[in-house]
Amino acid sequence: MNADALRQAAHFCAYQERTVREVRDKLHAWEVSEEDADEIIARLQADGYLSDDRFARSFAGGKFRTRQWGKIRIEQEMRRKGIADAERKSGIAEIDADEYARTLKSLLDKKAASLNESDPWKRRQKLARFAMGKGYEADLIWRVLGEEEE
Repeated sequence: MNADALRQAAHFCAYQERTVREVRDKLHAWEVSEEDADEIIARLQADGYLSDDRFARSFAGGKFRTRQWGKIRIEQEMRRKGIADAERKSGIAEIDADEYARTLKSLLDKKAASLNESDPWKRRQKLARFAMGKGYEADLIWRVLGEEEE
């Protein structure tokens, strides 16, 4: 095994959470053989530097809290990063349901304040499209919009 590549990969993983795919791509860019790459990844996982499950939990929580993304958007991004179904589900499960609904309501309230639309139907459509673009589920969006009318 290439000790220098292992040291560089450990440093790469220590800086921030990484996926197995990201590490594999980085090793490929460093022209490390596939056999060595497999060994390095196994060693990083054994030593606790690399975990897709830990990445998924960190990614889901971070994107929800900082960017206020919905579960659909978070899942799509994790899928794009090569995270397996089980890890994606465990990451998304970390998001508190009440906080999730409150965040959506807050996003919709802020967006509604910035809209100049007087037609209530068009206004609701614009709000729904905005929330869907952030990755929130349609049924939750319509439920929250329905509560605002009452």
